[in-house]
Amino acid sequence: MRTLFLISVIFLISLKVSASSIIRINQMGYLPQSVKVAVFLSDQDEELSRFQLFESLSGKLVFEGTPELADASIWGKQKAYRLNFTAFHEMGGFILKAGNSVSPSFRISPDVYNGTADFILNYMRQQRCGFNPYLNDSCHTHDGIIVDHPTKTGQHIDVIGGWHDASDYLQYTTTSANAIYQLLFAYQQNPSVYGDKFAANGKPGANGIPDILDEARWGLEWLLKMNPAKNEMYNQIADDRDHAGFRIPTLDTLGGYGLGVYRPVYFVTGKSQGLGKYKNRSTGVSSTAAKFSSSFALGASVFKHIDPTFAEQMLRKSRDAWDFAKSDLGNFQTACMVSPYFYEEDNWVDDMELAAATLIPTEKQIDFQKEAKYWGELEPVTPWMELNRARHYQYYPFVNLGHALLAQSSDPLIAKQFAALMKQGLDQIRKYAANDPFRIGVPFVWCSNNFVAAAITQAKLYRKITGDNTYEEMEAALTDWLFGCNPWGTSMICGLPAGGDYPEKPHSAITLYLNQTTTGGLVDGPVYTSIYKSLLGIHLLRADQYPEFQDGKAVYHDDIGDYSTNEPTMDGTASLSYLLSSLEVEGHTSGDVLDNQGALVRKNPAEKKVYLIFSAHELGEGGQLIAQTLKKYKAKGSFFLTGTFYNNPENKSLINELIADGHYLGAHSDGHLLYADWTKRDSTLVTQKQFSDDLKLNYKKMEAFGLTPEKASVFLPPYEWYNAESVDWSRQMGLKVINFTPGIRSNADYTTPDMTGYRSSETILNDIQTFEKNDPNGLNGCIMLIHMGTEPSRTDKFYNRLGELLSWLKKNGYSTDRF
Repeated sequence: MRTLFLISVIFLISLKVSASSIIRINQMGYLPQSVKVAVFLSDQDEELSRFQLFESLSGKLVFEGTPELADASIWGKQKAYRLNFTAFHEMGGFILKAGNSVSPSFRISPDVYNGTADFILNYMRQQRCGFNPYLNDSCHTHDGIIVDHPTKTGQHIDVIGGWHDASDYLQYTTTSANAIYQLLFAYQQNPSVYGDKFAANGKPGANGIPDILDEARWGLEWLLKMNPAKNEMYNQIADDRDHAGFRIPTLDTLGGYGLGVYRPVYFVTGKSQGLGKYKNRSTGVSSTAAKFSSSFALGASVFKHIDPTFAEQMLRKSRDAWDFAKSDLGNFQTACMVSPYFYEEDNWVDDMELAAATLIPTEKQIDFQKEAKYWGELEPVTPWMELNRARHYQYYPFVNLGHALLAQSSDPLIAKQFAALMKQGLDQIRKYAANDPFRIGVPFVWCSNNFVAAAITQAKLYRKITGDNTYEEMEAALTDWLFGCNPWGTSMICGLPAGGDYPEKPHSAITLYLNQTTTGGLVDGPVYTSIYKSLLGIHLLRADQYPEFQDGKAVYHDDIGDYSTNEPTMDGTASLSYLLSSLEVEGHTSGDVLDNQGALVRKNPAEKKVYLIFSAHELGEGGQLIAQTLKKYKAKGSFFLTGTFYNNPENKSLINELIADGHYLGAHSDGHLLYADWTKRDSTLVTQKQFSDDLKLNYKKMEAFGLTPEKASVFLPPYEWYNAESVDWSRQMGLKVINFTPGIRSNADYTTPDMTGYRSSETILNDIQTFEKNDPNGLNGCIMLIHMGTEPSRTDKFYNRLGELLSWLKKNGYSTDRF
């Protein structure tokens, strides 16, 4: 993933990037109508007057712009420019050139964020306590023993479930309740983007409930256990004695607590807490109790029509929690034991505001709008936004969604008042961003990426609520930061994008012992250089991957040993939900279906169209018959051919005929490479350079027939086999990867009688008809693959039955279409 494939626009060959200057981009790409900016950094005093945008495959110049000078010294560089190409709206794959530097390829397309909102749920499932679907095993199955309760200390309480907080195995009500709210809020705002591919237990398999709600309910059911009775709440499981080195959660020995197989469960006392010499600074119960209340209230609203009984239970618990929050006003912090480090949450009125604002639509007897307004006015701006500093989790949650709810009040005066308060916070962030090349105005303390996510959320909500685009460029810059437009050029989300630069070595036992990244997890992010140098126990386990970018105000290391910048967190990951789901909605254009590698496998199931696709490499003896049959039935198809096929003189007449008849002709690779291992699909068998060079050769041979990348941007991978990484590489080049719709089985027409999986043409026709009968959408939008040629040993050629297939499709009301 660290390979940076850059294209020379003159010679269209790969280049090695000079360390003296570099262009940073959003590796996911850009939405066509969005703000689009890249950042140029140089160790030299380079003067830039223009920058250029080229198509990745053709090298065609499509846009020129004027660089905007920024303060390079912030990041230890001599020169920095912002390269703004917002005015360019065309879709495809592109590269930027500024001076002698060339960017990696990137896409401009409405679907650049498709699937990302569900992708981060991988990490939430990985963090589950109790039954862990990622490990297919259970952990911490005896939680726990009550501590610090006036009468119940030493008693057992069943609090199995929930999520581990980060790479340690502590569990906090504070962060879990916020994560639950973030998940539910994202679904409530953008329900259409969420899929159903996992069961309630987190294992693969649809259950009729969107996966994000399965995850939110997993958290809600744990919260119910942590609040077993009115005015009885528990704030955390375990404490800093957990920090005893890496281990897989199912192998946690629990030896540090002196409780055998049990872990301590801390009672919410409303007072300073800590079982050892170190105590926190708690003054009341409100911050915790109000988080219970808001999460339960939103859960009641979202699950009202899904599970009314569950929803009614949560609504009762929400109101009880609200009363408890008002009974002992103040903040309640997490507890420590062996060190003075804990989540130092000092504010709590924001929690009261959010709880009251969430309860407004559920209760007519109490004026919760009045309550929300009262508490909201006590903290006009989330303090870190105003101060540009914070201790660890001092002002939490990092974004006050209560303001956003009140900014949508039915009372226009209240709506105007709280929209203005949201604006005030954004003004402060923009002020601190000043002339930073990346327009980043958050404090680089621990979990800086959580502050970034909070700032984007507030900016996006403000723009949506008010229609004011004042902060749109800042919003885009903050988003771009998370996906690679930062000094290090790395995404901050493990595994995303699949073909890009992302954290491969996060601070996690999963990585250390299983050699896998924590897929979907948002890492803590950069910290001030001064903070990093002051921390104890940090030892990098490999050479720094970004040494030339560590001279600025903050540092970041993709290293298991760096717990300050590279540890993923559960609540930080959940806080991306609204951002990513909103970006998907902004770019959403159709009901197309993608597989789990990111390839299009079905067009809009609402349309009664079938997409016939044909592929060929060395064999294509059925091509002429296919062309004649399509012409006879006035049907259109799409043909994906390798460079070998295009280059064969014997195929020239057929190719020209297909083009003249109006069919789509595209690429199928030049040499029919195998991209991914057949048994371990995430193991890529080619480098990005090999992949790109091969595809460019395919398109070079297509040029002889007038087929340019603009006309042929849909790509069928060779062997119809690929992985997420190769799909992402294709996207960077401006290509849309497609494959046949699973289950139709027309693709089995290549099999020969000696194969175990041989399917005759008659069987294949029956398979197609059975699929049409059993699928709720019939064959709507299905992509049906037929090979143009097969081995001579297969005498029962399915393309000989193409006319029969087309006649049957027409009889059943289907039309055929091309890409």
